[in-house]
Amino acid sequence: MVVGTAVIDLFIVESRSLKEKRGVLRRIISRVRNTFNVSVAEVDSQDHWKRAVIGFAVVGNETPFVQSVTDKICAFIEELGIAEVVHVRTELIRISRGFDEPGEYGEEKFNDF
Repeated sequence: MVVGTAVIDLFIVESRSLKEKRGVLRRIISRVRNTFNVSVAEVDSQDHWKRAVIGFAVVGNETPFVQSVTDKICAFIEELGIAEVVHVRTELIRISRGFDEPGEYGEEKFNDF
């Protein structure tokens, strides 16, 4: 399993209040969720009315696929033009199943299914 994560720093030029910022973020978050079916949320800078930090996670079984979706989401957010993307940090994490390796559960535990 591969988990791709990204944290995106945004600058919201037209925001003049926290209420306007939240409206912009709602649009960005809902469009990303609806288009890519990923988990996405505001993760920092909740009290700043011009700055926002959102994060999202993508899960898949192949590294190239997860990297591709992560890149597409970052490009999608930038292309929306609702907020200026200041900085993007991405990370891919590979997690092994562990079922094929001998471990504390033993093989017969998994063969019963």
